[in-house]
This record gives sequence, structure tokens and C-alpha cells, in this order.
Amino acid sequence: MLTHPQRVVDAASGLRKADVAAYYEAVAPWLLPQVAGRPLSLLRCPDGVGAACFFQRHYRPGFGPGVRALALPDARGEGGPLLAIEDARGLQALVQMNVLELHPWGAPADAPDRPDRLVFDLDPDPALPWAQVRDAAVEVRGALAARGLRSWVRLTGGKGVHVVAPFAPGPDWTALRAFCRALAQALQDAAPRRYASGAARTARGGRIYLDWQRNARGASSVAGWSLRARPRLPVAMPLHWDELAECPGPAAYDLPRARQRAQALARDPWEGFAQCRQALPAA
Repeated sequence: MLTHPQRVVDAASGLRKADVAAYYEAVAPWLLPQVAGRPLSLLRCPDGVGAACFFQRHYRPGFGPGVRALALPDARGEGGPLLAIEDARGLQALVQMNVLELHPWGAPADAPDRPDRLVFDLDPDPALPWAQVRDAAVEVRGALAARGLRSWVRLTGGKGVHVVAPFAPGPDWTALRAFCRALAQALQDAAPRRYASGAARTARGGRIYLDWQRNARGASSVAGWSLRARPRLPVAMPLHWDELAECPGPAAYDLPRARQRAQALARDPWEGFAQCRQALPAA
């Protein structure tokens, strides 16, 4: 049972905990394929957006049915068991615990050292126009395609875009990181005024940071259809590539609009993602 359903989660929109629960119920068919059976990092906001929120990745007693503990330590081998969900019941148990954001690993819980997806997070300098970020996403898509990888795109609900490519399990995390680092470096070398691939913020001014470092054991990235703990509750929205050109910005979908989209969709914008078994090239 959902407790405190009338509690306001976002003062900017007036959205309540009950609205969050109804949203995650509506989008569960689209969201669950991205998160089920994977270790999760969760952003919990007990007092709503704008108050103290915190990340949680370890299982603790008190999570409801549908949230399971994983006999799997974190990347440093400490901190107790991680956590995962499998179905809509687990998703609602997370809502009950005031979870707003879901960030899955790039590997399933039953094979944590066999990643099966990569993600490039395009994080732009705030001064850059959105059109430049869209063009960059298409360029990253092309760079992956040139290496034999089909990719999918999602808005982050924040500042940028994620370009995501699934692949057949086999390469380990070291091989995945080497590939992603090499691709980010190649893009930076080809357009050094447009891209930065280093972590130092001082080197990113006026450019788009190609964050490839999420491709590591224990790292995570926000799931498609996840809410973001920001005013008006924007959504990390998966798109068809042909939708990106018409999209007005990375936070184009808030909770009400995303729910309408989920109910109107005839097919998954990431159709084919889960079935794609392409091979990850060597770096």
C-alpha cells in the first residue's frame, strides 16, 4: 500500500507521490526492460525535489516485496549486497521508498562481469545551443555505425543526451572501457573544438564532454523513462532517432507529457534494443 499518497514531491508542478506511483505504473512496460534484473543505484528523495536526496545502491531491510538483495558486492567489494527488481511490483516498492531515479548497471546481476551495453553521455557546456548537442549525438551514432554498432538515443532529462549501444556479452569491463575511451579520443582528435574526452572540467569550456567513463563495473546511467529529481520532474526519454531532430531540448518531457507518450505509443522507441546481439569491436 502506498503511504502518504498526497505528499507533494515537486513544488514547482504540485505533483504528488500518488502521481509518481501512477506514472511508474503506466510506463512499466517500457521501463522494466531497461532495469529488470540489473544492479540499481537509486536516487531517493524522502522530502521531495529540492530537499536532501541521496543515492542508494545497497539493499537494506525495509524495502517491500519485489526488491531483492544481490549476493554481489559493489565495485570495491564492500558495502553489503546490492539490489535489483524484476517486475512492476518491485517498481512500486521503490516508489513507496520515495525513489525518483533509477540507474542500472551496464551488466545483468547474474553476469556482473559480462557487460552487454555501452553508453556515451554527451554533457555540453551550458552555453552551447541544443542544436549542437543534437548534431553531436548523430555524429556519435555515425562513429559507432562505422565500427559496426547500431545505437539508440535518449534524452537525459537534464542537459544532454545518451547514445547507447547493446552488444553480445563476452568482452569484459577492461575491453569495454578501452573501446569507449578510444572512440571518445578519436572524436576529440577529429574535432577538438567540439569535443572533450578528459574528465578535467577546466578542459571542457565551450565543448561537449563525451563521458565514456560510465562504462565500468559499478558505474551506472539513468534508465530510459526514469524521472529526474529536478523541478517539474523531467524524464529521461528514449526516442527514435528520427524524433531527435524535432525535439526542443533534453528535458522536453515532464511527467505528464511522458505518461501521455507511454499511453499513446504503438511500439517501443527502442524496439530491437534488447534483441540486438552485435559484436563489440576491439579497441
